Amino acid sequence: MQVVAGVDLGGTAVNYTLVSDEEKFLIEGLCEHPARSTEGPDVCLQQIADGLQIAVNQVGLSLDDVVVVGLDTPGPASASGVLSARGSTNFVHPNWAGFDIRENLARKLGKPVTYLNDGNAGALWGHFALFGASGKATSISAIVGTGLGGGVIIEDEVLKGRKGFGGELGHVLIPYQSIRGIEGLHPQCNCGRTGDLEALCSLTAIAKSFLPYFLPKYPGHPLSEITDMGRAAKKVRGMAEDGDPMCKEIFRVQAHALGLFFDEMVNTFDPDALIVGGGALETGLEFQKWFLNEIRVAMPGQREEQVDIPIHVMPNGDTAGSRGAAIEALKLARHSGLA
Repeated sequence: MQVVAGVDLGGTAVNYTLVSDEEKFLIEGLCEHPARSTEGPDVCLQQIADGLQIAVNQVGLSLDDVVVVGLDTPGPASASGVLSARGSTNFVHPNWAGFDIRENLARKLGKPVTYLNDGNAGALWGHFALFGASGKATSISAIVGTGLGGGVIIEDEVLKGRKGFGGELGHVLIPYQSIRGIEGLHPQCNCGRTGDLEALCSLTAIAKSFLPYFLPKYPGHPLSEITDMGRAAKKVRGMAEDGDPMCKEIFRVQAHALGLFFDEMVNTFDPDALIVGGGALETGLEFQKWFLNEIRVAMPGQREEQVDIPIHVMPNGDTAGSRGAAIEALKLARHSGLA
């Protein structure tokens, strides 16, 4: 059997998946190992190769059966997989600066390798789950995690842009001042902007902006006893799902920010679907429905022809990166006649 592989290299883990030429995923759940990117390229690339061997063995195949490997990593990196000369959070070893991770992994494995950043890979998986590999559709994905990732898929192709920064949706400015209940708040993003999507929709935003803003309005709240705002922020989602008024209000504001953002995307791309993913939506169905409804409530009135654009929750969120990377690899395999 000829297959393609997807490798999601994250900050804490490397996750793998395998896909047949009939678009069947051979690994359903997580197949991951602790990431060793901080130890530099040599150690990390060997780890990826070793983990890929384990993954193919798991389904009774060999490395010879893998015709193309899809890789995704956190940014910043070029569209072809050259990491930033300034490094990044996950690639702090000095030898990563300006490193062509796609080309060097291809040499290591002796196989063609495709590259996407992790946001685009997740967006491609969400798109594929809705439309398949040849649906000629357009979708916008926002993935809410520590930051805000995502991507734009136009007629099944990832929008990468001139330097690979296409689809950096977290840094799109939104008219947040129109969201009720946050008067006087000036949400700052780590990129230096005030009021971009990531400044409102991310775990970082909860710690940096929302908890300092809302806790004084809720005297005696249990989270006020936690001095580390980063640790407190990780409890907000669960408490919101349990009905805590302050935490649910934080998620309402995040949903309304997404509504404003999606309105901008509707009027830019007229997409077939809007997709929300990430840790913020790793909740029960009831809370997901409430959150999606709040997004819709916050969207300004649409043209009659556009009000039916659906909003979906990203499926298989924890494996979205590796699955999207594999779909990109499958495209190359088909184009090259390898699948």
